[in-house]
Amino acid sequence: MKRLFLSAFLLVMGLSFSQDAKACTDLIVGRKASTDGSVIVSYAADSHTLYGALYHWPAAVWQQGAMLKVYEWDTGVYGGDIAQVGRTYNVVGNMNEKQVAITESTFGGREDLHGTEGIMDYGSLIYIALQRSATAREAIKVMTGLVDKYGYKSTGESFTIADKNEVWVMEMIGKGKGEKGAVWVAIRIPDDCISAHANQARIQQIPFNDKENCMYSKDVVEFARKKGFYKGKDKDFSFQQVYAPYDFGALRGCEARVWSFFNRFADGMDKYLPLITGHNPQNDPMPLYVKPNRKLSVADVRDMMRDHYEGTALDMTQDIGAGPYACPYRWRPMTFKVDGQEYVNERAIATQQSGFVLVAQLRNYLPDYVGGVLWFAVDDADMAVFTPMYGSITRVPECYSEQNGDLLTFSWTSAFWMHNWVANMAYNKYSYMIKDIRKVQGELESKFMTMQPMIEQYAMELGKKDEKAAIDFLTNYSCSEAEMSTARWKELGTYLLVKYIDGNIKKEKDGKFERSEVGMPVSPKQPGYDEQYYRRIAEQTGDRLKVKK
Repeated sequence: MKRLFLSAFLLVMGLSFSQDAKACTDLIVGRKASTDGSVIVSYAADSHTLYGALYHWPAAVWQQGAMLKVYEWDTGVYGGDIAQVGRTYNVVGNMNEKQVAITESTFGGREDLHGTEGIMDYGSLIYIALQRSATAREAIKVMTGLVDKYGYKSTGESFTIADKNEVWVMEMIGKGKGEKGAVWVAIRIPDDCISAHANQARIQQIPFNDKENCMYSKDVVEFARKKGFYKGKDKDFSFQQVYAPYDFGALRGCEARVWSFFNRFADGMDKYLPLITGHNPQNDPMPLYVKPNRKLSVADVRDMMRDHYEGTALDMTQDIGAGPYACPYRWRPMTFKVDGQEYVNERAIATQQSGFVLVAQLRNYLPDYVGGVLWFAVDDADMAVFTPMYGSITRVPECYSEQNGDLLTFSWTSAFWMHNWVANMAYNKYSYMIKDIRKVQGELESKFMTMQPMIEQYAMELGKKDEKAAIDFLTNYSCSEAEMSTARWKELGTYLLVKYIDGNIKKEKDGKFERSEVGMPVSPKQPGYDEQYYRRIAEQTGDRLKVKK
């Protein structure tokens, strides 16, 4: 993903996503379902061509008549100009200074409804709305207003739209060739519930009379009738069933991720296994939201972003595809054939091709400049470090800069490249290396969590006298911790390379690699493989590898 730059009075927006962008996961926690009363949302921006960086648009005042050039997020292709507003807010990644956060996952939906008549693609909607909105409800109005005025240019999309008080899921799909705009529905998630979406539309029946908790395009049902998609009553209309019908891939690769989140924190989810494994797509759909059996913390959501279905029937560490070192990753393509039969690889929340991941923490009991924290990380969430980036900060750290390397240019000071370096070593000896990674990851993230109350208290004391001084302090803190974390990850990479070189494991003593009395390296461990893997080798090779006596 790459962004074009500010110039004079024209904000140029262009983020490049590959065609396999249908791969993102959003987790949602209402403020009464969280341990600290915060609204929490997470996002994994997954793509095989996405460079993980932290984007920044500074707050600005615009002259009357200023125009905004819009570039399609997926392709970088210029779409046209729209009118600029008089003032825009500071935006850091997917959060703004008013504690509004917007994320997405693409569900595609009916191919004949893909937007073609317009300027606004889903990525532009997100980042323009963040610059123009002080609340989630305002963001919904901004996004749908832009689509009505300038047209929609994407496929079906689910958006998480949150602020410090509430969180909504909005689903939108275009009207196809020859028709401008989109049909959409937005549902407010109850404060005491959790929700999620992962590349499959999830809104079923629409509570048309609940104006406080539901918004929708006036033609959301009538358009479906006009196109011949639906003939029933309004009360029975399902957005998902009409505009994004289930298929095997949508259930196994998408709804299964939602199920894994619900299953971790809610009771009674086993009944949906036949549905999410694709064995019975006619089963009742999972609900849009559920009430958790306990309150969730930021750490709970962060760690859920590292999920590979561990402990479930879909556990990716347990089948033969995990190899000798229980690696919970499967290299693409997603499906493969053996003797004419097609098979599928599981698609978990944590995946190797993430560009960046985040957990947004939004708190209505703190001043905006300190209340919104974007816990930001790059590459695979499983082996990433979530660092605190406050929504008010006025610059981003060099390690997260768009100008520090790219997907084809390696940089030793880029967090994206340091994390990829470590992760790509770990994939080949996962069960061993993940223990070393977890140790450093845990030390860093525990430190950030421990420091958070003290940092914020100091910032608020500064803010009582000078809010700008408080923002400068938070900017310096966020940037310095990110740089420190990246440097520490580089150290981890050199450590792993030395420890596990050539399939051996160096011995350690008192926190250092062990040497003999005369300073020479001692003989390393040579663990080979586990018994299960050796059995597979013996079964497949028969007599060929047997030792003859």
